[in-house]
Amino acid sequence: MAALDRDAISALDEAHLLEDILGMPAQLGDALWRVESARLEAHDTPGGLVVAGMGGSAIGGALARAALGDQASRPILAARGYGLPPWTTPDTTVLCVSYSGDTEETLACYDAAGALGAHRVVVTAGGRLAALAREDGVGVIPLPTGFQPRAALAYVLVSALEVAALCGAAPHLAAEIDVAAGHLQALAEEWGPDGAEDSLAKSLAHQLSSTIPVIVGAGLTAQIAYRWKTQINENAKLPAYWSEIPELDHNEIAGWAGAASLGPFSAIFLDDSDSHPRLRARIELTQAIIAPVARFTSIVHTRGESALERVCSLVLLGDLTSFYLAILAGVDPTPVTALTEIKQALAERE
Repeated sequence: MAALDRDAISALDEAHLLEDILGMPAQLGDALWRVESARLEAHDTPGGLVVAGMGGSAIGGALARAALGDQASRPILAARGYGLPPWTTPDTTVLCVSYSGDTEETLACYDAAGALGAHRVVVTAGGRLAALAREDGVGVIPLPTGFQPRAALAYVLVSALEVAALCGAAPHLAAEIDVAAGHLQALAEEWGPDGAEDSLAKSLAHQLSSTIPVIVGAGLTAQIAYRWKTQINENAKLPAYWSEIPELDHNEIAGWAGAASLGPFSAIFLDDSDSHPRLRARIELTQAIIAPVARFTSIVHTRGESALERVCSLVLLGDLTSFYLAILAGVDPTPVTALTEIKQALAERE
């Protein structure tokens, strides 16, 4: 079994992506400071919050909604595309998130929100989005440069949480964010490269290696499952899929009957300590059905007290597991050549 130590990692991780992943605890605190430095004014919007973004710039909003749970008093929705949800009204806050500031879908949503007369806030490290916001007098939460967009998740998560509070959709969670940072630091030390070789993140990477992973979430963990899937795609450059219980048990479960004849599939079930008892029962029963036809299955649990701590715990675990998968596959986790090729090809068609 290949060792996942500093030497093996440094041979492939040329851009030091690991340090950005392990820096997530500190990034939570820095993100709070950046929101405060933006000096945004509270702007009560009964229509709630729409988070417009793509890829790593979008998932922070979805995870913020999961972390808020029933503390959210108004809708908090995602817009992943060229337009806003049709029910968006002028009484809605639209948070436009693009790390580069040049994501064409997010720029389209920014324009649509302006035409609608909705209150806008921008989260970006620069680019055209920052320039437009300055021209329009729109508040900007500045992101630090030098990150891969997917590694700036903590900044987007905190920004979404704080803007949700400012628009009246949720309470402020600054104190919980500080506590979550300390909790995450302990987990980073446990699961990081200097931790035991049989730590959870390294063990999962070894078990998932050479398989096609399907990540399954339920309730709080549904969007975390999506994050795991995309991190495996981008970091390890491997196909991966995600699903959600209970919906999986009403259709997809039937397809697993043919899994063994098609390839080495694996399934990871993400469970939360506060899951509905029926969701937990479904996870256990679904694993029992899938296990005989899969190369590997496992149920992984959140760790922490608050919903935010628990969300962050599984996000960090997924980020590290996907990173270690890249090392085991012998690939540099940072470059995403296919994404760049698509953007360049689209630019040629303008």
